[in-house]
Amino acid sequence: MADLPIHTIVFEILTRVPAKDVGRSKSVCKQWYVLLSTQDFVRIHCSRSLVSSNQRVLLIDDLTCSVRPIISKSNDYGPSSIVTFPFHHQNNDVSLLSHLNGLLCVCLNHTYELLLWNPTTTAFKRLSTPDSHGFYINNLDAVGLYVDANDDYKVLHIKRRSGVLGVHVYSREVDSWRNIPFITRQE
Repeated sequence: MADLPIHTIVFEILTRVPAKDVGRSKSVCKQWYVLLSTQDFVRIHCSRSLVSSNQRVLLIDDLTCSVRPIISKSNDYGPSSIVTFPFHHQNNDVSLLSHLNGLLCVCLNHTYELLLWNPTTTAFKRLSTPDSHGFYINNLDAVGLYVDANDDYKVLHIKRRSGVLGVHVYSREVDSWRNIPFITRQE
């Protein structure tokens, strides 16, 4: 029997396994690490995770966080898996603001810091900078995640301070914030 091409193994088999197992598979060899890190692989893996049998819910409660499978036939939850916060936080301190493809944008309420967090890999990135980008104020700000045409994950942060709107976009690829000029109509 001929060897299966690496592309078939990666895209037809590994896109169907849980994300945690994909993360472990990255250590098999350099070629797998590169292939499993591509945006094409992430996109296909996420689209296959949308099947109802793969749906999960993230529950944040006080100092704990857990992931539970959703049982579609009974609209109930399955047994939970505890997820450890990889960053320092206080009781009732983490607010989930936005999510996309397993990546979460959260706010630490005691410091107002924004973080990007992948609960599956436990990797996280603080988005706050000394020039006040990446600080979130509840009831004044809005945050959303999206992927641009170049497959770069972005954080859109709309801030309202003293009646003035500021729009900023964080690029995960470039690891920096940029200001988006925002002009309001004059009455």
